[in-house]
Amino acid sequence: MVASSERQICVEVIVSASLNKVMIIGNLGRDPELRTTEGGQSVATLNVATTDTWVDKSGNKQERTEWHRVVVWGRQGENAAKYLKKGRSVYVEGRIQTREYTDKEGVKKYATDVVADTVQFLGGAAGGGDSEGGGGYGGGNRGGGYGGGGAAGGGGARSGGGGGGRTNTQTEDDAPARDQGGAGGGNFNDDDIPF
Repeated sequence: MVASSERQICVEVIVSASLNKVMIIGNLGRDPELRTTEGGQSVATLNVATTDTWVDKSGNKQERTEWHRVVVWGRQGENAAKYLKKGRSVYVEGRIQTREYTDKEGVKKYATDVVADTVQFLGGAAGGGDSEGGGGYGGGNRGGGYGGGGAAGGGGARSGGGGGGRTNTQTEDDAPARDQGGAGGGNFNDDDIPF
């Protein structure tokens, strides 16, 4: 039988656990924006749209689009800016991060970004990029590189499986300073982007 104090410790461990993980599959609303921080770190901003569809009580098809500002650091960001174009489908895995900034009128505002750990290019060359199905950029600790072999040759986000894909997992060394900016996106006109 487990003593009462042992049970309490187990419960405390479970309650104190947390998870901040985001997985998005969507379309770019505009070409990625690449910039360099004052410290020389490359950072790309992707504007990704995801769309939910459902049928309401009246039988009418309804649709709602959510825009996600995705921040991609280091070499992975450089490659996203180089190979991704407006309209391209993308898989993003990362975490949510909220930042505070002051606008031009001096008003304090908050923005929520997805900080990408993995970016995988999906589909064909819709709007640019390579003509292969699937893929991202291989790097990090996966071996390979663009078009390289190793575990990165697969198309799976973390599995290394699939065909002809290129995956990139970002390490903490790739993103020392968390300086971000940008807007939201999808396969839409720039006028559809709410910011």
